Amino acid sequence: MAKRSLFDQQSNMGLYLRDPDHCAPPPEMDPARARVYRELVFNNLSSLISGTFPVLVKILGEERWRTLVRIFLRDYRAHTPKFGEIAEEFVEFLASEPMALADGSWPPFMVELAHYEWVEMALQQSEAELLATGDVDSLLDRPLQVSPLAWPLAYTWPVQLVGPDYQPDTAPEHPTLLLVRRAEDWSVKFSVLSPLAWRLLQRLEEFPGLSGRAQLQGLAVEAGKSGSQEFFDNGLALLQQMQGEGVVGTIF
Repeated sequence: MAKRSLFDQQSNMGLYLRDPDHCAPPPEMDPARARVYRELVFNNLSSLISGTFPVLVKILGEERWRTLVRIFLRDYRAHTPKFGEIAEEFVEFLASEPMALADGSWPPFMVELAHYEWVEMALQQSEAELLATGDVDSLLDRPLQVSPLAWPLAYTWPVQLVGPDYQPDTAPEHPTLLLVRRAEDWSVKFSVLSPLAWRLLQRLEEFPGLSGRAQLQGLAVEAGKSGSQEFFDNGLALLQQMQGEGVVGTIF
């Protein structure tokens, strides 16, 4: 039999490492050595991403977590060679609703929980800079921006509460609105947002040219509180709080 090319051998080995249950190692390779490589690749991948998803790992348990990692390794083709970005691709894989996970045996909140856990690592690794503190008196007169280190997030499931002792199987009536931000000391902080606070942050992204005053006035119209001084004052207090926490700042 003709000797196979190196490319053929490498392709065969790659298929085996990804899916050893259905693909044999290269015939030229000692099976015992091939198994060593197979375990190294799988264990390294599992170890690499498991630290980002500690709650999900606990909920699934060791066996189901290994099954999930095996499906990811078998079916997904990464777009980055950077180890630090593999966890993000894992989240993207789950969100793509792969057929291999369509049997209904996985927690219904799994995708959102994985994203919620990934966010902490993403903010810690972000190269974005904190917003300048700015002048609190200019909040109403200048356009405002949301810090790239402050992420308003909306989930169907109460991901901040999910854990081994709380695993809901029915989504609540209202979405879970959260703010995740990186503080000056690099710690990542999570807080629940009211619908109005969430909408205010949305408006800053949607209408970046409006002043803080115009944003609050527009929010009041949306809330049916047009002309309410109390609503305006509460909105200004919220903006001042967010500015103090580095969540929003003025555009100079």
